[in-house]
Amino acid sequence: QVQLVESGGGLVQAGGSLRLSCVGSGRTFSTYFMAWFRQAPGKEREFVSAITRSGGSTYYEDSVKGRFTMSRDNAKNTVYLQMNNLKLEDTAVYYCAAQPTLGGSYELSTAYDYWGQGTQVTVSS
Repeated sequence: QVQLVESGGGLVQAGGSLRLSCVGSGRTFSTYFMAWFRQAPGKEREFVSAITRSGGSTYYEDSVKGRFTMSRDNAKNTVYLQMNNLKLEDTAVYYCAAQPTLGGSYELSTAYDYWGQGTQVTVSS
């Protein structure tokens, strides 16, 4: 099992940047496929980005492509989400998720068993 703790959220003006971090517990962090999801008020949780165990491949939701970059440092048990050119519609609680072996599409929240507590990102005009 792995426990996840996110940090780095906050209030930023549109066009600004934030970097989210997610630290995982345990010695097997490198064996987990990792992802970021977000949930805005009144909306369902949605996929943002995912990364393979080695960090060799990344995947992004269309609206964040070219603006967000996901990476991982397995030596530090940490994944990152660099968010640039933030827009009002990026406002949400951002969650880190982990799964050793995906049982479904990486874009589905139901494919992940392990979740962090979330970190709030608020983009203002």
